[in-house]
Amino acid sequence: MARVRVLSEGQRIPGRAVTLAAQDLAARLPRMVLEARRVAATLAHGIHGRRRAGPGETFWQFRPFSAGEPAARIDWRRSARDDRLYVREREWEAAHSVHLWIDRSASMAYSSELAMAPKLDRAIVLGLALAEGFVEAGERVGLMGALPPRASRRIAERFSEVLADPRATSDADMPAATALAPQDEAVIVSDFLNPAAEWSRCIGGIAGRGARGHLLMIVDPVEETFPFSGQVVLEDLEGSRRLRIGDAGSWGAAYRKRITAHRETLADIARRHGWTLTIHRTDRPASEAALRLMMLVQAARTGMAGG
Repeated sequence: MARVRVLSEGQRIPGRAVTLAAQDLAARLPRMVLEARRVAATLAHGIHGRRRAGPGETFWQFRPFSAGEPAARIDWRRSARDDRLYVREREWEAAHSVHLWIDRSASMAYSSELAMAPKLDRAIVLGLALAEGFVEAGERVGLMGALPPRASRRIAERFSEVLADPRATSDADMPAATALAPQDEAVIVSDFLNPAAEWSRCIGGIAGRGARGHLLMIVDPVEETFPFSGQVVLEDLEGSRRLRIGDAGSWGAAYRKRITAHRETLADIARRHGWTLTIHRTDRPASEAALRLMMLVQAARTGMAGG
């Protein structure tokens, strides 16, 4: 898939350039942290229960008291109902690690007049909001290749510091295909415009030891629908190439067909590894995608516990 900016000479929807210079991103990050906190506040997501006895706060079951156990473990209220002694067991709650990766390549700078935010800004807001939500749910969260998983209450600030430092993060358009632990989970936030074969190798590498994951595709509405007509010039955002199209209206049908095929291939790659694909348009509220991702991670955790 080509990473392009559309320069239309006929009917068009204007785009606005957004620089990826480190100082520009750093200036926008405080606002994004506040927005991420507002999104995180809308997420109703509790600690993931593991559905077996162990340390935790959630009631699991009563079981008969065994000789030799400390008497302090006896639940006297339950035991008073009959002639047996019972122990109250709690459900085991253990933190897992979630590894986030946020695409900061040039194509993520694109924003049309239909969008609520540039793709990059929306990706960062979602990443920070998810990090906050995961930590609140008792998980450890890290940035792939930049920050090991941790359960810090100031996780959004820590992530934003790393993202603002050009020495700490890369502008690569996909994460390193490094295998994660079987119980860990990956969340990749990108526009996924690289060829599907490259994503297949990348996801296969990350999932090599059985780790689960989720793809969050950030899409500008113009990129999705290509609502242009007349003379159009496509400009490569990550190179110097240009392509002039004489009839954008007729060309758009082939473009939309190719976009659909690309997404179907990505969805198939995700399914083969037990991963999920979520498509989020930047003309929609960020909270929609954040809530869906939290629900998907919770469902995956339940599946692992049940297995």
